[in-house]
Amino acid sequence: MTDHTPDRNLAMELVRATEVAALSAARWMGLGDKEAADQAAVDGLRTLLGTVSMNGVVVIGEGEKDEAPMLYIGEEVGDGSEPLVDIAVDPIDGTTLLSKGMPNAIAVVALAERGSMYYPPNIAYMEKIAAGPEAADAIDIEKPVADNIRAVAQACSLQVRDVTVVILDRPRHEQIVREIREVGARIKFISDGDVAGALMTALPESGANLLLGIGGSPEGVITACALKALGGNMQARIWPRNDEERRIVEEEGLDTSEVLTMDSLVRSDNTFFAATGITDGELLRGVHYTSRGATTQSLVTRSKSGTVRFVNATHQLSKLQQYAAVDFG
Repeated sequence: MTDHTPDRNLAMELVRATEVAALSAARWMGLGDKEAADQAAVDGLRTLLGTVSMNGVVVIGEGEKDEAPMLYIGEEVGDGSEPLVDIAVDPIDGTTLLSKGMPNAIAVVALAERGSMYYPPNIAYMEKIAAGPEAADAIDIEKPVADNIRAVAQACSLQVRDVTVVILDRPRHEQIVREIREVGARIKFISDGDVAGALMTALPESGANLLLGIGGSPEGVITACALKALGGNMQARIWPRNDEERRIVEEEGLDTSEVLTMDSLVRSDNTFFAATGITDGELLRGVHYTSRGATTQSLVTRSKSGTVRFVNATHQLSKLQQYAAVDFG
């Protein structure tokens, strides 16, 4: 019987794609045009993904085919050879951040064995909790906010007042914010990009210990792929935001109380993840242009080996232009 599972470290090939996406999108930093920036990232990412030795299907992408001409859900990517894999893409996690020149915009790709990625149909948001390796076994989405913060503090040998909670700055989080403040923990608000926010909890130098709140469902699956290698943990519950999504939940027989573990989100122990910084942030340094080209910094992980790499790269754009088929001008 032929084994179709990934064997080589595909993340080292995926990072070339996120680098090109970041280099393409970074030209639009601070220019206020989210659509143009996103299109640049999509063009760069898709071009390089087509060169990767894999038979990939986009499970989490830019939307349905009639909404997204490229990297749409169901699109086949790669050169068609084995292994057979699921692909999740977020050409820009933090499009608003990039358009405003704010920190923590990144280009992201995740990959796992074919049929292993979960994505609730047309349910855009999930309630999430995430923590790094030290507190991986301490979090429980079914427990109160204060209990989770105290458990994380104990696991990390911290005082509660020294725990830093990352949370999206949204009106829907007013109650969670009150509970965090009542227990006395610190808060780091982020305006967008909860992939970066969750991953920061697994990187000690970021200073973050816990992520709480409601964020994107696609980002939840992508984050799980990375946290499996980083040693962190995440739990989630689907969160229908309106009557239409509640109707879908009922029709599909979904359970909003079901706790989705990382193994529920990605049923594979062989996941790959690559992210390249577009704007400077706590997670990654962004694209910097120089007189000779540009520099990038990327995070590359593989869960099977537990390998985590930070890749600093220097690019000569005139040479990259020759094979990337992307306009870096």
